[in-house]
Order: sequence, then C-alpha cells, then structure tokens
Amino acid sequence: MKNILLAVTGGIAAYKAIDLTSKLTQADYEVRVMLTDHAQEFVTPLAFQAIGRNPVYTNTFIEQNPEEIQHVALGDWADAIVVAPATANTIAKLANGIADDMVTSTILATETPKFIAPAMNVHMYENKRTQHNLATLSADGYYFLEPGEGFLACGYVAKGRMEEPLQILERLNQYFNNDLPNKKNSKFKGVHAIVTAGPTIEELDPVRYLSNRSSGKMGYALAESLSKRGAKVTLISGPTHLDAPKNVELIPIESAQQMFEAVKLRFDSTDIVFKSAAVSDYAPAEMLDHKLKKQAGDLTVTFKRTPDILKYLGENKHKQFLVGFAAETQNIETYAQKKLKSKNVDVIIANNVGDRTIGFSSDDNAYTMYYKNGKAVELGKHKKVILAEHILDNLETRWQ
Repeated sequence: MKNILLAVTGGIAAYKAIDLTSKLTQADYEVRVMLTDHAQEFVTPLAFQAIGRNPVYTNTFIEQNPEEIQHVALGDWADAIVVAPATANTIAKLANGIADDMVTSTILATETPKFIAPAMNVHMYENKRTQHNLATLSADGYYFLEPGEGFLACGYVAKGRMEEPLQILERLNQYFNNDLPNKKNSKFKGVHAIVTAGPTIEELDPVRYLSNRSSGKMGYALAESLSKRGAKVTLISGPTHLDAPKNVELIPIESAQQMFEAVKLRFDSTDIVFKSAAVSDYAPAEMLDHKLKKQAGDLTVTFKRTPDILKYLGENKHKQFLVGFAAETQNIETYAQKKLKSKNVDVIIANNVGDRTIGFSSDDNAYTMYYKNGKAVELGKHKKVILAEHILDNLETRWQ
C-alpha cells in the first residue's frame, strides 16, 4: 500500500478532490488530506475525513501528535504528494519557496515526489508568470497534471479545468509502476548537450540578408530545462532577443556556415544534440561589398546551398543521440518520417508552422515526436517552456 498526501487549495474544483480521495482509497492507497484556509471556503474537513478515514490537516500550528513536527512528519510519511486543485496562488508560492500555510510548509520540508494539478481561469493559466512558475516547478522535479478544456466556473469554455480524478489515479499508478521518470535522478545529469536555436541570417549586401521568423524560444527553453536537470549545455544560437539561460554556455553565430562550424567543433565530445534552430537552406551565392542599388526592372539573385548540419551529424555520429526538428506546412508525418531516415537521427520533433497561432514567434507550439523505432508521441499544444519539459520527460523514459 502506498501513502498519498493530498493537498487541496482554494478553487471551485476542490469538490473534485473529494472524488479523488474516494477513488484513491478504493484503489488501496492510504490517503491523508491537507486543506488550506481558502480550500475550506469550498469544502469541509469532515467530508475528507469520512471518505479517507484519516485526520485532516488544516493548521501548521496545531500539532496532533506532540512527539513529531506535523508538517515534517507528513512529508516523510507520504510516498507522493498531490496538489489538486492547485491554484495560481499556491503554484506561485511553491515556485518561489514561500511556506506560509500547512500545504506549502509541508511541501517545502520534503523531497517526496510531487504532482501538481492546476485549476483556474484560462487567462490566469496562460499568464506568463503562471507558465513560468509551472516551468520552474517542472524543472525542479514536480510532475505536471495537464488541465483540460471545458466549461469553467468563470463562464468561459476554455482550458483550465482540473484533471479528472481517474486520470490522476492513472498517473499515480504509472509512477509507482516506474512508467514515469524520476526527475531527481535525471538521465541528463552530467551529460554534455548541444542545443541549436534561433534563425540564421545569410547576407546579400551590408544592409540586406535572408532569414526566417524563428524566435529561438523553443531552443532556449530546452537549454534551460536541460541545465536544471544537471546537463552541461552548450547553446549555439542565431540572433534572438532572448537572454541566455543561467549556467548555459552561449555561442552566438549568424550564418548557417558559422553554426555548422560551431557544432562540428564540439560534436565529438557531445552526448546528445537538439537541432532546434531554423537554419537557412540557401544563401546568396555572392555577398556584395556595397549596398545593392535600386535598378529598373526585376532583380535576380543566385543562391547556393548551405551546409546540411543535421545530415552531417547523422553521418558522423558514433555515440551521440540526435534529436532533429521538422517545421512543416503539409504532410507533416510523411516529411518527418522521411527526415528521420534520410538524416539518420534518433527522434524527429515535428510541428505545423502553417498554423500562425503557434510556432514561430509564438510562446506556444504543438509537437509530435517520431522515434526511429516507429513510436510516435503526441505532445499537444502548450507553452514552449512546458513543451521543453514534456520533451525531456519523454526522452527520460526512452533514451538509452
């Protein structure tokens, strides 16, 4: 029998926590419940006590057993802690190490695995600060229980509904059956990772160049998440407006040729490469010394092929694991599978850049991961900082 410590915070979805307690108890989990003051505005301790047949904890300063410190002992007792529902307020406290109630004090005082089930208004959920806090917790080892879409208490039909109790139960079963990665013992700890990010620019003359709309956000999110999992990260980036993540070596480049040389120089000492940059396939055949002046009629420019960096890496790898990206507008699976084979990579992460609401320049994206062994994993639409965590979580369970 496994011990589950359920932390209920102050959202309307607190009523689902009663059902979750029931389902966990029926599945032979031992359940103890903590309620914040705000949670008690929606549900009562008695309901959880009756279903779970255990005391309910509401106050850090009420010690039910004088032989122990309650919030420390509860964390030691639990095999996993589930925060459901997790409000934006509690998520922010946990991400910033604030311990001012029973729930946050207990969680801060334990290394027990933690599962977060957000529930809130869609705009609160999509707020950049909330997404940053969720990414921080995920990178720190918390497990993220994705909220669903549907009718919200605020009246919107959108994303923000707490994950259903049956799905939370399934995730816990997966964890205890060793189907979910242990982030505290990440496979990325100590490995050398290269991440390429951003666009490249190919100069025509001193004022004009060929480039693309890549913002670099996905690559930078991957670099930061890898670093937080203990990897030694080299980020090779084209021009962006982003700040370099902490504890990451940034190698700034401009052209495809410069990116190729930077990657090639470091490839032999690398364990894994994330090739997320949007590299120009072609460059002007000639870079003019002076500005090209306006002329009558049309202009014809001759282009040359740039180095195929991913193909080179696939042809020259020995121990490295290669993760490529495919930005397509049609026949996404077909082109991703073709790239997977022709470039000799281990995983292709594909997305539809024809959807202008996600992808380039957006904070959001939606990916499918295609593995060499034929496995395909849908990641769905998320903020890129969350997608970075999902990508690494997926690789944790499959990368040998």
